[in-house]
Amino acid sequence: QVQLVESGGGLVQPGGSLRLSCVVSGSIFSINVMGWYRQAPGKERELVAAIHSGGTTTYADSVKGRFTISRGSAKNSVYLQMNSLKPEDTAVYYCNAVAGTWRTYWGQGTQVTVSS
Repeated sequence: QVQLVESGGGLVQPGGSLRLSCVVSGSIFSINVMGWYRQAPGKERELVAAIHSGGTTTYADSVKGRFTISRGSAKNSVYLQMNSLKPEDTAVYYCNAVAGTWRTYWGQGTQVTVSS
């Protein structure tokens, strides 16, 4: 049983920062890609950021320059540093991992709310 557990969400004021964490456990031995998606009310789930096994990163245009994705040294964790948060960043954020078998796993989601 593979599990992805997110943490770090919460309520912050515009301009504030949050750091999301995701830890993978279970019978997964190789991860090709890890990333963060988000889904706001009334919108489709969208890719926020992804980091590949070689270290390359991809960001949505809306978060470039504000968010940074990184992998833990053990390669079973991923982080999303979110700075200069805006109300439009409010969403449920989901951790995602693509295994070496190309099977995809998802976390349960963590709520991020940006409001004054």
